Formats: sequence, C-alpha cells, structure tokens
Amino acid sequence: MNPLWKQVDEYYSDKLHAMDPVMASVLKANNEAGLPSIDVSPLQGKQLYLLAKLKGAKNILEIGTLGGFSTIWLARALPEDGRLVTLEFSEKHAAVAHENLRRAGVDQKVDILVGPALDTLPKLHDKGFSDFDFVFIDADKRNNPGYLQWSLDLVISGAVIVGDNVIRNGRVVEENSEDEGIKGIREFADLLAADTRIESTAVQTVGSKGYDGFVLAVVQK
Repeated sequence: MNPLWKQVDEYYSDKLHAMDPVMASVLKANNEAGLPSIDVSPLQGKQLYLLAKLKGAKNILEIGTLGGFSTIWLARALPEDGRLVTLEFSEKHAAVAHENLRRAGVDQKVDILVGPALDTLPKLHDKGFSDFDFVFIDADKRNNPGYLQWSLDLVISGAVIVGDNVIRNGRVVEENSEDEGIKGIREFADLLAADTRIESTAVQTVGSKGYDGFVLAVVQK
C-alpha cells in the first residue's frame, strides 16, 4: 500500500472528525477480541453516516456486522424512532458487536441476528423486519448476488443500497478468476446492470484500507 494514502486518510480524519473516544474504544475492543481488521475506515464510516443522513433513513439493513463499527456509524444516523437490523454469521463477532453497541449507546436501536445471512434474509419479513430504506452489504463477497436479490425483495422504492469492497485491488476485472469472491462481485455487478429497477455506479477508493471501492445504488420499484 502506498503510505501516502494512509497519511491523507489521517489528515482528513484529523481535520473533519471530532475526537471520538467511543469509536476508538470499539476498534480497540475488536482488536483485543481477535477480530479481523477489516472494519471500514473512520472516513468510510463517516461516509456511510452521511449517506444515511442524506437519505433520511429510518429503517436500515446491514449484512455483515463484524464488531459493529459500521453498525454504530449507521445507527447514529437514525432518528429517535429509527431501527437497524444487522446480520452476522459468527456468534463471537455478534457478542463483541453487542457490547460495542451498548458502549456507544445505540444498542436500543439495533437488532443483531446471528447465522448465515442467506438463511436469515428469507425469514426477515415474517420476523417483522422489512420495508428497508437503506442497505449496507459488507459480508462474504461470493454471496453478494444473493444478498442483492433478497435486499431487493425487502426494500421500499427509493431505497439506497451500498455494496462495499467491490474493487478488490483491481482484481474485479479478471474475467477468468477462480476466486469465489471475485466471481461473486462480478455476478453482483451483472445483476445491477441487468435489473431495470436499479440505478447504480461504482466508486474506486484508496486509503488506509488500500485500493478498493464501493457500489452505490438507488432502487425504484
């Protein structure tokens, strides 16, 4: 990774973010629990927060919780009566996230559902979770196509969908890749392109997390 990318991230974090001991403690707790260091960066977290605020999101679905760093950013964007449902495969990660959410004071707005997301998503409607107006997809990339298809069934018209880590250091252009994650991202892109209900774009990013990017989409049913 180019060290300048990290330096620029740090520059803008110092300039544009108020001191946030809670979020620093969340990252510390994740590290101490042995969670992989794959959280969004602080700048990316603030971007999610701003996107949700711009949307006026009241009902958010997150696929991939990890330790709850991005969850907290999104929950902070919600109004008092807002709700966030986050899906996490690992019971260990969910337990760490629950404590982090409590520490951040947003646990009352968040439901963490544990298990494979493709098993949980079909049950959300019956559990009383649907009509989402904002979706953040940030889990195992091989299942991105399934996550997108279920998300489309669960959102309202005008919903925003953000799919993270879709550039993979440029490897997304490898047509014959045997990597299941790359295959999943490419199929995800094909579905976005083919579905006339979705308007979308992709943004490449560099920073403390290296070279990657995200998809931003709006659904019109």
